[in-house]
Amino acid sequence: MSTHHTAQRVDLRSDTVTQPTAAMRAAMAAAPLGDDVFADDPSVNALQTQIASLLGFEAALFLPTGTQSNLCALLAHCQRGDEYIVGQMAHCYRWEGGGAAVFGSVQPQPLNHQSDGSLSLGEIAAAIKPDDAHFARTRLLALENTLGGKLLPMDYLQQATDLARQHGLARHLDGARLFNAAVAQAAALGTDPYLEARRITDCFDSVSVCFSKGLGAPVGSALCGSRELIARAHRVRKMAGGGMRQSGGLAAAASHALAHQVQRLADDHALAQRLAAGLSRLPGLVVEPPQTNIVFVDLEGAARARAGDLIPALARHGVLATGLYRLRFVTHLDVDAAGVDHALAVMAEFFAH
Repeated sequence: MSTHHTAQRVDLRSDTVTQPTAAMRAAMAAAPLGDDVFADDPSVNALQTQIASLLGFEAALFLPTGTQSNLCALLAHCQRGDEYIVGQMAHCYRWEGGGAAVFGSVQPQPLNHQSDGSLSLGEIAAAIKPDDAHFARTRLLALENTLGGKLLPMDYLQQATDLARQHGLARHLDGARLFNAAVAQAAALGTDPYLEARRITDCFDSVSVCFSKGLGAPVGSALCGSRELIARAHRVRKMAGGGMRQSGGLAAAASHALAHQVQRLADDHALAQRLAAGLSRLPGLVVEPPQTNIVFVDLEGAARARAGDLIPALARHGVLATGLYRLRFVTHLDVDAAGVDHALAVMAEFFAH
């Protein structure tokens, strides 16, 4: 390969790599601080009120990570010997170290996903255990939206959460990329992203929202729910070491993101479409059409045979991505059209040689 691409760097590994904007840094620097463990950090309290009100809940809790937010939710909903129904590829089952089982003695009951990312309503119903000492007590349905960048259809969310409610189950949403889902849904319907976020969260008893992905804050998630649920989650957060003292600077970044960086997620979605269109023209690449900001690409034939060399070759030319035979590219606020075009040029050159 030639070296004429080396000047530019584009990081497509994840939307977690975003840097705070100048305006966000200014908001962080100006944030009034207190001690959040004493519940008197005004910036944290303002964020918790802001996100709870925005999504229609009584209360919210600011946490350092989405993993801890999901853990606090699962352990607030479930007790030892309980179980939660969840997808095989859901983050809170597959990629969080088994925390609910390890720390809470809460059993996951994973189900396979359908092609659109949803769980079959029939399989959810069949997985709910009878009240019998042989079985763990089924207490919770946990869904994720978006899931691998896929938007779960609104009618499906309503049907699945109604089914859970009819069986006496609580409903938790891992909404790490909730606002990507809301922006995509709003674009399809010609409505407002904040309205769509609220429509999605109205289906659930608790919702975890991540600020450090597409919204572009450096750190943090929020768990929203009833006052009673958040009080239980707060106790779990303490046990998990999540009390952060003067965390108002981080909370201010999240508040700034909620106010100023939701609508712009549409730009990330457009760039993902641009990237997917370009990649689909390369030989041996099977591109899954992106619904939001994540592009998955499967390598086949001759391209698959060279898979081991691809990621290192991209990195040498300033393009960072993840995967082997299945690649993942994620667009975000630090990626622009020039960066996408650079990544496409490097990919094209790799497969041309």
